[in-house]
Amino acid sequence: MNLKQFWRDASGFTLTELLVVIVIIGILAALTIPRFLNVTTSAKMTEAKLMLKQVYNLERGYYLENDTYSSDLQAINFEPEKLKTDGGNARYKIAITKATETEFIATATAVVDFDKDGTYNVWSINHEGVLKQEVPD
Repeated sequence: MNLKQFWRDASGFTLTELLVVIVIIGILAALTIPRFLNVTTSAKMTEAKLMLKQVYNLERGYYLENDTYSSDLQAINFEPEKLKTDGGNARYKIAITKATETEFIATATAVVDFDKDGTYNVWSINHEGVLKQEVPD
C-alpha cells in the first residue's frame, strides 16, 4: 500500500465527535478551576499561620526571660516582611492585640483580598498556641 492510498482510505473524526470531546473538556475545566482557586487561597493562608507560630515562639521565649508577655513586636525580635501594599511580598500584617503578664493574642490580617469579595482574612494565636481563623476570606 502506498502513501496516497493510505491517506485516501484513512477515516477521521466527525465534527460531532470533536464537539463532544470539546464540551467534555470544558465541563472538566469548569469543575476543577474553582477547586484550584481554593487551593491557592489555602496556600496563601499558610503564610499567616507560619508567621503567627513564629510570634508565639518568640513570645514564649520573651515570657521565660521576663515573666510577662510583650505587646511590642520589636521587643520579641520579630521582623515582619514588607507588605505587598508597600512593594514587598508579605500578604499579612502581624500585630499583638493583647499582652498581659499571663496571656497574649497576636493577629495576622490580610492586606490582599484573595477572592475579591471585600472581606480580608484574619487569623489569631494566643498564649496557649491556639491558632484560629477569625475572619474567613
